[in-house]
Amino acid sequence: MERRIGLEQEFFLVDGAGALSDRADEFLAHCREAARSEGLAVERFVEEGFKSLVEINTPPVHTVADLSRSYLKILNFALRAGRDLGIRLYPLATYPLPVTPVLRNESRYELQARTIGHGRFLHAGRCAGVHLHLELPAGTVDPDMVVSTEASAAAREELLNLYNLGTALDPALIALSHASPFYEGRAQGLAARTVFYRGSAFFGWEGLYTDLPEVGGLRPYARGVEELAERQLANYRAWLEAMDKAGVGSDLFPEMGDNVLAALWNPVRPNQHGTVEVRGIDSNYPEVVLAIAALVSGAASRVRKEGLAIEPDNRTSAFRVDGGKLFVPGFTYLSKDLFYAAVTRGVEDPSIATYLDSIMEFIGPDVQGQGSEHLERLKPPGGPYQTTEARILQSRPSSDAALTRDEGLRLVREACDRLEEQVLAATPAAGSGP
Repeated sequence: MERRIGLEQEFFLVDGAGALSDRADEFLAHCREAARSEGLAVERFVEEGFKSLVEINTPPVHTVADLSRSYLKILNFALRAGRDLGIRLYPLATYPLPVTPVLRNESRYELQARTIGHGRFLHAGRCAGVHLHLELPAGTVDPDMVVSTEASAAAREELLNLYNLGTALDPALIALSHASPFYEGRAQGLAARTVFYRGSAFFGWEGLYTDLPEVGGLRPYARGVEELAERQLANYRAWLEAMDKAGVGSDLFPEMGDNVLAALWNPVRPNQHGTVEVRGIDSNYPEVVLAIAALVSGAASRVRKEGLAIEPDNRTSAFRVDGGKLFVPGFTYLSKDLFYAAVTRGVEDPSIATYLDSIMEFIGPDVQGQGSEHLERLKPPGGPYQTTEARILQSRPSSDAALTRDEGLRLVREACDRLEEQVLAATPAAGSGP
């Protein structure tokens, strides 16, 4: 059976001037009301933990072409709904100016904030990401046990390989999706969303999950499905311990979620909906989002079709296929050297460029006619890799100076304009879809 892919993207809501807007409830209500009248599923429009963020998602589809049509149709619908209310969607991963986002008055979000600390939890309201879902055979994932005891050996192997593949791709997705260089009014010189959302105690990056890498950081490759399940359960217990340590009380966890996987926000994770979810991608323009979706889908497709086992290798720094195995960088190199390079210099780092080239070569045969045109947005023929962040910085005479409010609002409006232009240009080709 051909597997499906799905996409979720978070957006900031802003007003006509570019200032952050807390009208998510009004916006979502209008989207859902209009969706009902036009036969569009209301679950395509979802709230986030803060009143200035929303999520737009697609149904699962079989090809990148189908994903593009569905995504652009739903996004165009959301943009039209926003225009009715005087609300715009800002698509980049961090809002550039200093803001104090407003947390929703709901237990599941309040409990997270109390556990992590309200000040630190505000990073979640200043960052927006893209999540890709790679479908697994039905019945593979058990929300409480992680892996179903009824899952076949083939399904368990597919879960293991897709989880490890997602792990091996993580620095690539960070480097390619660098979106907004500004956070709280300053250019960080780093992948801002990764630093302030994921964080890293090793590199001294104080982010949302710096002190809780078990539930928000990239975890090591799994050597088997049993180890994967055991680690996810251990990560869940780490969250319960954090709730108790913060004085929240782990007995309140059912108010956050009804299963083990509801406590995990790692960049790669099994999802209760029966997918491997890849979460380490900056929210970005449609052309970049679809290009990265093509990359991930193409890699997963080749792994499935050829039955490749993912083999971490401390002697390799890039993807390499040999004897039915896909050799990938060992976790120490991946999570230290490549991760640091991806967050700092990104695609301009030679080690990242070599690693990205190997991934492009690996997926090449599988994206012809299924997404190759999207990948050229990341690296035009004969040219270097490109990012949204680099384009923004090229337009500024100095990247060190703090943003003025007027400059920050202008950047927001320009990003909104570009989003709308891309969707409008692509909509005629989007056709009908779910």
